[in-house]
Amino acid sequence: MMDPTTDNAGPVGNPGAARASLESLRAEIAKAVVGQDPAVTGLVVALLCRGHVLLEGVPGVAKTLLVRALASALELDTKRIQFTPDLMPSDVTGSLVYDTRSAEFRFQPGPVFTNLLLADEINRTPPKTQSSLLEAMEERQVTVDGTPRPLPDPFLVAATQNPVEYEGTYPLPEAQLDRFLLKLTIPLPSRQDEIDVLTRHAEGFNPRDLHAAGLRPVATAADLEAARAAVAKTTISPEITAYVVDICRATRESPSLTLGVSPRGATALLATSRAWAWLTGRDYVIPDDVKALALPTLRHRVQLRPEAEMEGVTADSVINAILAHVPVPR
Repeated sequence: MMDPTTDNAGPVGNPGAARASLESLRAEIAKAVVGQDPAVTGLVVALLCRGHVLLEGVPGVAKTLLVRALASALELDTKRIQFTPDLMPSDVTGSLVYDTRSAEFRFQPGPVFTNLLLADEINRTPPKTQSSLLEAMEERQVTVDGTPRPLPDPFLVAATQNPVEYEGTYPLPEAQLDRFLLKLTIPLPSRQDEIDVLTRHAEGFNPRDLHAAGLRPVATAADLEAARAAVAKTTISPEITAYVVDICRATRESPSLTLGVSPRGATALLATSRAWAWLTGRDYVIPDDVKALALPTLRHRVQLRPEAEMEGVTADSVINAILAHVPVPR
């Protein structure tokens, strides 16, 4: 994923100021997290597209810290759920409780009623509880006892998970995976980044106290709304639309895949490419924008054939091969 460039800030609330505020998130989060610029950019893209993000990586690579740092840099309400095998759906969505004083049942909202929900280790809870987020993520509401209750806006689920080969995990079903706009893989740090991490800890950095690390809110809900309005005006040519369709259709014809990208995935790729174009300072989408967001937008929407997996083929390698062969519009 390429690094976006900044734009000059204008008065609070206009698109230029909104872009500058969102760009400043990177510098702010870097006070706590070292060397995860692509993941930070992906989270910003998801915010612009009203989407959700799945962060995958081995334990100890700062997945949770990254989301907590984002929450600290945004002036938004934030809640966290630690997913465990005994977590119940009502622990996520909320439930009706009996009020002895009024002799009536009242709704007690769950932690899903927030702007930024950190769903920590989502694949350590059974499918029944995982599915409790489906309606919230897609419909932006929660239905309890037949009554739909709208969630606040903005609403973003940032879920973390360990790779599926780790013990004690429940792989997310396809329907749940498809609700995530992006799947971002968090790699192990480079040698220099790891040295920087250890140096910070030796100097007293406490990952449980981000306020002491100097993190402060640098973007507001108003900045986000202004940015979304500007992204919606970003031009998409018919050629770019056809390019996105051709990429997604090629996944359905790949001999390495049993499941290709659905039309919902094509729509997601168009949206993320548009947000990326705006972040880089353009009001139109080019093929490089599509290529930059293809992997995080599509990798969790395809399914490999067992024989391809045995041969070491990955979803990323299949998508990269498709990007190399699908004709690029001029």
